[in-house]
Amino acid sequence: MRSTLWIVALIALGVAFDKGLIEIPRHWAPWAPLYVDDPITPVTPLKLRRLDNDRDGCLAALDSVPDDTLRYLPLADYTPVESCPLENVVRLQASGVAFNQSFVASCPLALAWVMFERHALQQSAEAILGSQVRQVNHVGSFACRNVYGRESGRRSEHATAEALDVIGFELENGQRISLLEDWDSEAPKGVFLRDIRDDACDFFGNTLGPDYNAAHADHFHFGMRGFRLCR
Repeated sequence: MRSTLWIVALIALGVAFDKGLIEIPRHWAPWAPLYVDDPITPVTPLKLRRLDNDRDGCLAALDSVPDDTLRYLPLADYTPVESCPLENVVRLQASGVAFNQSFVASCPLALAWVMFERHALQQSAEAILGSQVRQVNHVGSFACRNVYGRESGRRSEHATAEALDVIGFELENGQRISLLEDWDSEAPKGVFLRDIRDDACDFFGNTLGPDYNAAHADHFHFGMRGFRLCR
């Protein structure tokens, strides 16, 4: 019943907006294009999910980054490994940070990362560690496999390049942060890691780290499936 009321309310807002009766800020309007630096609202995750099958809309959102820090290459759909076709993907080379290596990502994953970085990651690093992130170290996004590498079962998000596994960060002031070494620390590095884990849940469908299970003891899994699973 509650979901029906929300739908009716959104339709009513859309009609009022269309007729010019009210003006809704872009970041609160589900039908409006997504801009990377718009304020984050409860509508933002809905806009991200809407771009799953909208290549042009997703690329337009990436192109809304207002400076020249974002470097990416749109890729045509292709099948790098039999049974693991990739659609609506880009190669992310750099954003406001460098990466230890470029990686292929679904366009929505790349977009979610850029928004997480600009709205949460850098702010947290500056506030807690006194310096911004210079480089993000990861162990990849695409791997044609099932969950946990099992012989049977459902496909991993990595099989469609919808997840990125991050193992650590390097800051402008020379500090290095490792999930394996710093997660349980009560020092600022541990506080920073736990803070960004919580923040990431506003941008990714699921954020899994050392508190989830032993398989994630050394990395964050930032994935696009699901809705706000945060462990």
